[in-house]
Amino acid sequence: MNRHVHASRYQDYVLAARYDQMARCYGMSMEAFLAEGLTWYARVAHLQYKRALRLGDAFRVRTWVDAVAETDVRVCFEIVRGTPGKLCCDGWCEFTLVGVDSGRPMPIPQQVLEKYCV
Repeated sequence: MNRHVHASRYQDYVLAARYDQMARCYGMSMEAFLAEGLTWYARVAHLQYKRALRLGDAFRVRTWVDAVAETDVRVCFEIVRGTPGKLCCDGWCEFTLVGVDSGRPMPIPQQVLEKYCV
């Protein structure tokens, strides 16, 4: 409607980048978590919009683990448009590790910490 990407899509881009990074960089994909009976629930999302992504723009999404607690992680992100790279959005999300069957928070296993806390 306003010739730019709707704000709701930015979270989709962050999650897609994070899922890719989990498998490619850390060697433990969301499917691997699910096979262990675990999943991540989004608890908080903070997005700060700097400039619009326009339809057809090429962009990069960078994510990283910023902090880890017993059951939670804080993942920071940046969405950058074009070259040399204009920051369009940055922020952070907090995710809680949850047992699939119980729906309750679970302590992050040591083997996960070893893979994700580099």
